[in-house]
Amino acid sequence: MRRWFGEYLDAFAACGRGESDTDSLLEYYGVPLLLTTGDGFFALTTDDQVVATLQPQVDGMRAAAYHHSEILDSEVTVLNSSSALYRGTFSRQRSDGSEISRLTATYLVTDGLAGRRISVLAVHSS
Repeated sequence: MRRWFGEYLDAFAACGRGESDTDSLLEYYGVPLLLTTGDGFFALTTDDQVVATLQPQVDGMRAAAYHHSEILDSEVTVLNSSSALYRGTFSRQRSDGSEISRLTATYLVTDGLAGRRISVLAVHSS
């Protein structure tokens, strides 16, 4: 699970640096995707909705000269043979090591016909 999540973070970083298109993240996000943040709860039921929801975040990262995310803390809880929770605190950084922002999120990662996918993303309040 940690290796797979590292691959996801690498793909996410490539989008944030402008090296990949946001739709490449559909290899990691399930559809439907349930998203909960301080702004509300959203059920994203199409590929287009998932990409449209991620795009402003990716655009903001590009504008901030994002380079990569450092994992400050993480924990994996296996729920059963087809799902696990990944809780992590991340520091989004520029190439010079300066921090753009921090966030903590919990991901429900499921293993289905399409392979491992993030099915729920819960962003914690600061």
